Amino acid sequence: MYSPNFYRRCQCKGPLTDKNGKPILNDDGTPKIGDIGLTCPKLGRKGHGTWYFALELERGENGKRRRPKRGGFPTKEKAEEAAEKFYNEVAGGADVMSTETMAEYLRRWIEAKKKLARTTRHGYQEHIDNYLVPHLGHIKRRDLRVRHLDAMYNAIERENAERILHHLRVEELTRARDAAHQAWVRAAGKKQERRLTRRAYLDANAALREARKGLRKVTSAATMHRINDTLSSAITWGMKREDAFSKNWARLVELPAVTRPKPLVWTSERVEHWKRTGEEPGPVMVWTPEQTGAFLDFVGDDWLYDLWHSFIFLGPRRGEMCALPVHEVNLADLWLRISAQIVEVAYRLYGEAPKADSVRTLNLSEESAEVLGQGRARREKAREEWSAAEAWVESDRFFTHENGEPLHPDWVSRRFKRLVELSGLPPVRLHDLRHISASLSLLQGNDIKVVQERLGHSSRQITSDTYTSVLPELARREAESMTSVIPRSVPYDVLRPLTLPKKLFSDGMAVVYADAARSADGAWTISVKARHNSRSLGKIRTAAASQENATQAAIHWVRDHCREAGLRILSADKITAHLPEPGRRQHHLARFVIDGGMEMGPEAWAPVPVAPGDSEVGEEDREPSQEAA
Repeated sequence: MYSPNFYRRCQCKGPLTDKNGKPILNDDGTPKIGDIGLTCPKLGRKGHGTWYFALELERGENGKRRRPKRGGFPTKEKAEEAAEKFYNEVAGGADVMSTETMAEYLRRWIEAKKKLARTTRHGYQEHIDNYLVPHLGHIKRRDLRVRHLDAMYNAIERENAERILHHLRVEELTRARDAAHQAWVRAAGKKQERRLTRRAYLDANAALREARKGLRKVTSAATMHRINDTLSSAITWGMKREDAFSKNWARLVELPAVTRPKPLVWTSERVEHWKRTGEEPGPVMVWTPEQTGAFLDFVGDDWLYDLWHSFIFLGPRRGEMCALPVHEVNLADLWLRISAQIVEVAYRLYGEAPKADSVRTLNLSEESAEVLGQGRARREKAREEWSAAEAWVESDRFFTHENGEPLHPDWVSRRFKRLVELSGLPPVRLHDLRHISASLSLLQGNDIKVVQERLGHSSRQITSDTYTSVLPELARREAESMTSVIPRSVPYDVLRPLTLPKKLFSDGMAVVYADAARSADGAWTISVKARHNSRSLGKIRTAAASQENATQAAIHWVRDHCREAGLRILSADKITAHLPEPGRRQHHLARFVIDGGMEMGPEAWAPVPVAPGDSEVGEEDREPSQEAA
């Protein structure tokens, strides 16, 4: 029953009295001074003291009385509103009498989560130990509010400012140490100067070691979001299981926005900038197909060449390849199955089953099967040699060290980084090979669903947002496809009128091709020929902005000629399946099949005229027989 008791009290101090109204004395006979909040004679004055309420709840365990009190309200009306809200929370099942702190609750929550993956549990525990307990652990669970979370994140940002200054100081001392070392090296042969420069180097190195003590990384905005997600998960669990919270306060927090870094391609301009300054354009970089091929050529003799090849063409995770069992690879039927993974927690390895979406079968190309077969043959040979010395380590893993030991995921990442440095290619991370694999697959026209299943993602959206960087080839193809949707009239100038000799027609039909050459000023010279390497039958010039527009000009030109000559075009096929290579002079635009069975005027059968300026056949029009002659 809702029957709160309201009263007013203050923080005044004065002589204390007992229940009978008699004064309470100290040992020396003087009146004892203390809080007289409930008996203060000034409570009758307006505005003196604050209002409180008390509620009588159902008795708890062993019949223990439960009578919560809340106060500090400026008016009785405010106290009545708070009492009603408080009673509704109690009616909803909130544990308002709990004295459990947030530290106790968070530890109880993490212990109760039995189904968490090992890496997820490790991340939650780090958030609890490093952030949530130090900032929120002292607060009673029932008193947690969004203002406490705001205070925590404000404190983290203040710590970040101090850590940034610490990092800048370490960087400065590192440069000073390196400069001192260079001076020591240059002083070779000069005894006195060498002694002084050596002492300067040792002092600089000691200062650097001292500055590195207590160095901690900056808590990024992404990390703060993950901390908040951990707290939100804990609060949601408490709300569903025991009504421990009235609201999920973590969902009301406003944190700095996080922008997912977009993968950038190592274009020639970015490579030049990196070589000149050593700066990487972004945190996530991917190679072009040419750079990827150069890396594979460089590591062709590496012990783990088949592993690097698989990362690029299959796109697995490093933990999946390190845990790949021998019996899950079938080279005869061209498949391998991802059914296990290795996770690393504090450099300790644990074998775990992947998530349901990550268990998958990957189809192998003939080349991938051949490369994996060669790698298996190398390991079999090494097994015989090491077994003879009784040093072979049996691991049942497909990819191993030379002595059979299983691969550590962190070692694989470090090995890949070192190979990239030795190759001279711009740097990428091992995980970025998944971006490369997805992008190359899309470049070949594969559907995003195929790429999603190969990478082991739960949805197409994850694959699209996370792993598909746009290579320049894809960007150009997309731009060309957009402009080709809307047909446009492209102006052109006729350099040589088109004529179709009678000998071109066989059984009433002729096949001709439209080829083009682009000059340095961007203009296109288009010729119609019976064969790509034969004499031109006509020529036009157009200032088309792209190969697609140049193809449109060629089609309009041939169509207009056939209409005037009484011919009929049976088909006009664009030869633009592949984009033009940069710097390439000749481009094949279209193929025409023309029906000559209809009545044609004499102008259609005219011989091919040779203009005075064309007495010498251009390089693009010269026939092989003429070149040989």
